[in-house]
Amino acid sequence: MTTLLVIAKEPRPGRVKTRLTPPFTPEEAAALAEAALTDTLRAVAAAPARRRVLVLDGQPGPWLPPGFDVVPQCAGGLDERLAAAFAGCDGPALLIGMDTPQVTPGLLTVGFDGYDACFGPAEDGGFWALGLAEPDPELLRGVPMSTPVTGAVQRARLVAAGLRVRDLPRLRDVDTSADAEAVAALAPHSCFAAELSRLRTAGRR
Repeated sequence: MTTLLVIAKEPRPGRVKTRLTPPFTPEEAAALAEAALTDTLRAVAAAPARRRVLVLDGQPGPWLPPGFDVVPQCAGGLDERLAAAFAGCDGPALLIGMDTPQVTPGLLTVGFDGYDACFGPAEDGGFWALGLAEPDPELLRGVPMSTPVTGAVQRARLVAAGLRVRDLPRLRDVDTSADAEAVAALAPHSCFAAELSRLRTAGRR
């Protein structure tokens, strides 16, 4: 079975979802980040997996469900941190972030029969998921992160390595307030949608 990896930041004000500020305050942005992380971890917990790992920048909180190993992120750029996450796996692994609270256990139930890699593109040009049947950190090192071409470069790296790539559905990351509204509408029963609704009800949006 596959190891499921979640790379995330502890949802602390001023450290997460800074592009939501404004219109949200740092505290509100952190609350939305925690809700997104909660949804993500619940989806991972409900998906079949050999092992579930939270690769964390910061400290775990009450939002962490049981059944996860927690390992700290290494130093360096995002490419190095993703590479290190895969380096800790000894079999098939699928890595996702904390920016897609609409993710479901079904989306995370991937197989590698006939494929060497799974790739989930994001609407902003990045990627929300990357799976490798045989994790190789070198496939990530040097890929420019957080740019409009990140996903294209990463997928091209997989293809250039001779890997057979299975494309997953395109999802929208939560980076801006417009993203938050759109993603909440896609997942109306999520913690994320409930938190966004709470902020609206408070009369602040």
